[in-house]
Amino acid sequence: MDAAYVSLRAERRRRNLLGWIVVAAVFATSAIVAELDPAKLWAGLPRITEYVEKTLPVLRLGHLPEDLAEWFWDLGHWLYLLAETLVMAYLATMLGTVAALLGCFLAARGLAPHATTAWLIRRGFEFARVVPELVFALLFIYAFGLGPMAGVMAVALHSFGAQGKLFAEAAEIALPGPVDGVRSAGGNWAEAMRFGVLPQILPNLASFTLWRFEINVRNSAIIGFVGAGGIGEAVFTAVRLLHYEDVSALLILLVVTVSLIDQLCGRLRNRMIGVEAAR
Repeated sequence: MDAAYVSLRAERRRRNLLGWIVVAAVFATSAIVAELDPAKLWAGLPRITEYVEKTLPVLRLGHLPEDLAEWFWDLGHWLYLLAETLVMAYLATMLGTVAALLGCFLAARGLAPHATTAWLIRRGFEFARVVPELVFALLFIYAFGLGPMAGVMAVALHSFGAQGKLFAEAAEIALPGPVDGVRSAGGNWAEAMRFGVLPQILPNLASFTLWRFEINVRNSAIIGFVGAGGIGEAVFTAVRLLHYEDVSALLILLVVTVSLIDQLCGRLRNRMIGVEAAR
């Protein structure tokens, strides 16, 4: 027994060592391909600090209100663009989530009525989430013109792919008992999904949706760089025109907004989890 245990332990150590060697080899190869040069990285770090210093204004203690007013000189317009970004993120999250919810049951293994349908919808999910939002945004800008509509469609399409994958995987691990119960009572496939699967996975779907909204706020700001609306356009303009202090002011607005959204969504998630646990 002891000899077998020692042999098994030695074999496990050899496998772990081999695994770490493979990981190290893959990391080294990736670093070479990506031109990750530690010397170049070390030499470039001071430039990052220099750029950050350029974006920070001079704030004098005796003239703090005046300096802050000069720093956030276009606050009203920036808040309007920020609100536009939030609206874009909300609409995109809702559109993508509803579309993903309608398709996730058809893509879930073990639940889909046809394997071919599940395969096709999964490939659609993959396409929607693999193509970057910026590419979708450029496509929709070409189709619909500059503005928030192109941004909403781009982020919604990407959300559809990401949410569809998560929703389908959540549906796949649902307990079969409720589904069998609905079926035995004469329910069809759609009713089995509605009353047998959806109630089980609804807390997960809500949590995924809140998380996706947080991500989409950032994504909606990024696609503004290509003219798809929102505060991203102001950030891109400030960077392009070397208005350094405007860059830091806009980034502060974004960071504060995303932080507040993160805290709010976290509380909502905890509240839903608490309600579910109480049940």
